[in-house]
Amino acid sequence: MSEPPEQTAPRTEQVDALIASYRADDRTHHINATFLPSRDRTIDLFQTIRSLIYPGFFEHRRLTDDNLHEHTSQALSRLRTEMTQQVDSALRYAANLDEQGKGDACEHCHVKAAEITDAFIDRLPELRRMLADDVQAAFDGDPAAQNTDEAIFCYPGVCAITAHRVAHELLKLEVPLLPRIVSEYAHARTGIDIHPGATIGRSFFIDHGTGVVIGETAVIGDRVKLYQGVTIGALSADLSVKARGRRRHPTIEENVVIYAGATILGGETIIGAGSIIGGGVFVTKSVPPGHFVAMKSPELKYRSADVIQQQIDAKHK
Repeated sequence: MSEPPEQTAPRTEQVDALIASYRADDRTHHINATFLPSRDRTIDLFQTIRSLIYPGFFEHRRLTDDNLHEHTSQALSRLRTEMTQQVDSALRYAANLDEQGKGDACEHCHVKAAEITDAFIDRLPELRRMLADDVQAAFDGDPAAQNTDEAIFCYPGVCAITAHRVAHELLKLEVPLLPRIVSEYAHARTGIDIHPGATIGRSFFIDHGTGVVIGETAVIGDRVKLYQGVTIGALSADLSVKARGRRRHPTIEENVVIYAGATILGGETIIGAGSIIGGGVFVTKSVPPGHFVAMKSPELKYRSADVIQQQIDAKHK
């Protein structure tokens, strides 16, 4: 086995050139930042929250009735300490951006962070109830699923909605930055991009999942099922800076199924309850309840391989 090569020092001018690029553009560095949330520790927080939501699935120890109280108490204690620190940093970070450095001297940020953390922990039982409905929807909606355990362990849609419900709660509690870190972590892992601001009802299921996009102001009702490649997005006219804070994304009412590759755009677009949106369609107008929307079937041509080979041979004679 060969030895790793020895490190060699960079030339002084290389170091100076890179540092000069830092000084030239402050959009891409946070040098001298006193408070900045940690992406890695925020992801660790999500992992702790996930283990509290699905006890027994993601721990390194076997949970039993005998150790459950001790385990849960210790996990909540870690969560409370770590979340308070990260929320405090996020609050101070936001104050530094918005109030020109006042976050460093914020006297109430730590207290507010502790209050936000306690409010989030109080919401965990309800989050578990919502996610139990999502897990059941995944099992009910996929004949290939053998049991709900498989959905929790393996399904990217369940991972994505778990992260979303956590991120959405943090957003409702007005925590800066951390919700996006959680949602983009799930996006990177699953290929499913759900903005923390999207409002999603109960018993939600994304089958397969890769390429799904759900925008910030989307509103989705109960018992909605999406397939891979679905976009619930904004029209290009709504993508300017002036559109921030306005409703830009569609409403999907309850009991809607949207098949693979469908694109639904616009803040005034409503897909009525009980409707089915076929694969590959492009929708920018509202659909009444109970309707089926599909592309006109293309004309397909079938030719045997022998015919194709004969045509190729004829061209080369």
